[in-house]
This record gives sequence, structure tokens and C-alpha cells, in this order.
Amino acid sequence: MDEIRRTPMALRLPSPVLEVRDDRMERAGVRLLIKRDDLIHSEVPGNKWRKLKYNLTAAADGGHDTLLTFGGAYSNHLRATAAAGHYFGFRTIGVVRGEEHLPLNSSLAYAERRGMRLAYLDRATYRNKRDPAVIEALRREWGRFYLLPEGGSNTLAVKGCAELPGEIDEPFDVLCCAVGTGATLAGIAAGLRTGQRAIGFSALAGGEFLAGEVGRLQSEAGTVSANWRVECGYHFGGFAKTTPRLAAFIDDFADRHGIILDRVYVAKMMFGVFDLVDAGAFGGGTTIVAVVTG
Repeated sequence: MDEIRRTPMALRLPSPVLEVRDDRMERAGVRLLIKRDDLIHSEVPGNKWRKLKYNLTAAADGGHDTLLTFGGAYSNHLRATAAAGHYFGFRTIGVVRGEEHLPLNSSLAYAERRGMRLAYLDRATYRNKRDPAVIEALRREWGRFYLLPEGGSNTLAVKGCAELPGEIDEPFDVLCCAVGTGATLAGIAAGLRTGQRAIGFSALAGGEFLAGEVGRLQSEAGTVSANWRVECGYHFGGFAKTTPRLAAFIDDFADRHGIILDRVYVAKMMFGVFDLVDAGAFGGGTTIVAVVTG
């Protein structure tokens, strides 16, 4: 990818794998490792980088100089795409769900500082953002662009995320990650070795549909597997919502292990891991890897 780079970007790859010593795990006879994908890069961390990596190459190979993508007003994907555009020399357009609100929140203000031009779609139109008529209207407005779907989730994203398990030298049995759009879980599951399995933890209320999304993404990428499942009981009220119980878990984890978990995705996944271990869902001797996606 050096041929499209415009600004130096130091990536920490492979990301570190750390063992977490915790009495709750030890009582269950379970070993917990953490894959610190959040340390890949401060502006394009974790699964954001993995999902963008091959898309940036495809955009450059296709002669594109502009990336267009979608997200909510607090989308980490919009932030990461804006940063990637800055570092790799692409103009970026972020299509935001809903109406414009000024002043911009911190996420959108950051994206704008990194050069992203912001557009807005009413919620009804946004729900149909995959419709060819909606895409064509955006092309008439913005010209030629490389289209990144919401969350960056497509077959190239699956390819990038499939590289994660191969970076883990330690033997393990289960790999856990948060799920928002499904591409990270689809790729991780595709990259596992025989006998290993993946569990995704939905950050969304009503996340049962995500199993279909993971299956669709794997099918489109030609990497269909049956070694994964989605847990839907740890959303804590829905996307970006929290409860005192989750907040207490985040504080306790930080006190014990010096890691502050992102409350939108990662904390819900980690809470689910500990809860399942406490419920006896994993046999003694199991090694779990939890991905801190950033």
C-alpha cells in the first residue's frame, strides 16, 4: 500500500496479545488473552484498519481519489475513514444519518478536521442507502467515488479481518469480539483453524438479524463457516446505551487490569465473556481470546 500513502502512518502490527490474570477466570479454570487491536493506530484502530486495508488498495487500484461512506452522528467508522483519507491521500465524504446539528459533535468535528466533507440523509432515505437510486443521487451530487458501506463492511473487510487469528501465536479455543455490522465476526470466523470457534456479542438491541448479516458477508466473500455464533443478550439497552452495572464493570476492569474498555462495543463483549464463564459455558482448560477492537 506504500504507493498510495501520502503521510507517514505507523501501524502496530501484529497487535499485542496479553494474558489477563483474573481470579474469576482462574476459579473456572479458563485462561483469558486479550488481543489489543486498539493499539494498531490511534486514529484508525483495530477492526477499523482491518476493514479499510484492502478497500484502500481497491480504491487506489481503481483510480479513485474519493471515498464515500455512511454512518451515524457518533460513528467511529466515519472518524477512521476521514483519518485514512488524510493519511492515504483520498478525499472523503461522510453521509450522516439524520439532520445536521450545529455545532458539530466531537466525532463529526474530528472527521471534518481530517478533511471529510459531510452530507446528511433523512432517516427514511438512509434506511434505503443501498438502493441504486440513492447511490446514483449521491454520484450526481458528489461525482465519482469509491463506495464504502456503513461500518466498512464488505467482502474486502472480511478479508482483512480474517488475518487476525493468524497473528495469535498462543494456542486458543474461542475468539470473542463485539458485533455491530457483522464483518469483523465474519472475517475472524473465516480465519480460524479447525477446532476453534468464534463468538460475537451484539452491541445492538434486537441483534438477532446479525447472524444473517454475518452469513451473507461470508457467503459473498466465499468463506462460509459454521464455527461462530452471535450472543444477543449483552446490549445493555441498545447501541451506545449503558447501565450502572456495565459502568461498574468497566471501572472494576480498569482497576484490576489497567485497561479502559470502550462502553459502546468492547465493554459489552467483555462483560458477556465474564458472565458466560461464570455460568459455566466454557469447560476447564479453555483458552479464550477477547479482541479489543478499539
